[in-house]
Amino acid sequence: MVIACKHPRVRIVSRHEDTEYVECLECGDVFDSEEFHDMAIEESVEKEEPDTNTNDE
Repeated sequence: MVIACKHPRVRIVSRHEDTEYVECLECGDVFDSEEFHDMAIEESVEKEEPDTNTNDE
């Protein structure tokens, strides 16, 4: 089973015009910092979503 890296530690490796590229210090992936920001938002939304499998009736 493959566990996805949550990229807990990143560093900026390049800046080009309005875009920063960061590298994960854990897995080595390089990606746009906006993409990293979007991943954090998605993760926080997943944690906040209520459990829809319960019936309160």
